[in-house]
Amino acid sequence: MKNLTYFTSEFVSPGHPDKVSDQISDAVVDACLADDPNSRVACEVFCTTGQVVVGGEITTTTYIDIQDIVRSKIDEIGYKEGMGFDSNCGVLSAIHAQSPDIAMGVDIGGAGDQGIMFGGAVKETPELMPLALVLAREILVKLTKMTRAKELPWARPDAKSQVTLAYDENGKIDHVDTVVVSVQHNPDVTQAQIKEEVIEKVVKPVLRSYGLDPDQVKHFHINPTGRFVIGGPHGDTGVTGRKIIVDTYGGFFRHGGGAFSGKDPSKVDRSAAYAARWVAKNIVAADLADKCEIQLSYAIGVVEPTSVKVDTFGTGKVDEFELAEAVKKVFDLTPRGIERALELRSGKFKYQDLAAFGHIGRTDLDIPWEKLDKVEELKKALNK
Repeated sequence: MKNLTYFTSEFVSPGHPDKVSDQISDAVVDACLADDPNSRVACEVFCTTGQVVVGGEITTTTYIDIQDIVRSKIDEIGYKEGMGFDSNCGVLSAIHAQSPDIAMGVDIGGAGDQGIMFGGAVKETPELMPLALVLAREILVKLTKMTRAKELPWARPDAKSQVTLAYDENGKIDHVDTVVVSVQHNPDVTQAQIKEEVIEKVVKPVLRSYGLDPDQVKHFHINPTGRFVIGGPHGDTGVTGRKIIVDTYGGFFRHGGGAFSGKDPSKVDRSAAYAARWVAKNIVAADLADKCEIQLSYAIGVVEPTSVKVDTFGTGKVDEFELAEAVKKVFDLTPRGIERALELRSGKFKYQDLAAFGHIGRTDLDIPWEKLDKVEELKKALNK
């Protein structure tokens, strides 16, 4: 009998109540940056049955229509009349300007807050992401596309997935052990139909696309409670920033605790986490390690990071101290340096798209922090 260990990651669909909040928050960020790239935004959203509350601090020279942003996003996500939550809900705006005490430090190029941020990369998938997270995400990407195309006419927007991988004694993936999918549905569909269609049309094609054998899966749990009609903000209140592990690595790497959505790029919770992923991915792609985690830290109003730490979990081909020194030489990790390098105010991508299906490891979008543009510089800095 093999000695196996198990690791699990989850993911949630764009219709999950917390993700509804995240997407609205980032739609506000996008609207501000579109006309005023220097906007300062910290936007939080609370959504529940028949009500969305938008609050926070925004300083911008442009006008944004909060009502239109909220209602358009709800329509896009797919909530319709009769689901207990739709775009005819009440919308309350409670927004004021950013504190001048914070702005004083940010205006000179300092970090918008103190804090710690993590980023990672690992040789488990072509995009150098943890496989459990990627599988859980891709299951919901496919499920959501099929729902919106009405290929699964019984499905509603709210859904969650979870994938458990079995690892052997050498840390290699042995098989997919368990797949869990819960999907909101119309009241007139049978659970037998839901289970068959989710497994055959959604889960198995995703597993095969990653070279995995669906017949090796030990357990499928599809809507394990037996019913999921009431969902979305009608079934569970949503709040911005409650799905930070879903947004990143599914728990495979650490997280500093700061959410991304609703924040402009001066907030290092967002920008430095993207930068840490950029650094880690280039280290792994340069074959300097098979697995790498970067920790960055900042102080409010201070330009340079207060620390840069590299952890290769015993897989590094170079001493971690030397790697950290090379990182400091190759990457500008000041808040403004990150903004410039990763084009965070350019409008080349929409933050609300990241809020829907994750901020890290996205191959469907042209995201600057996923580029392998520092591989040769890192090797040169280390004489490799």
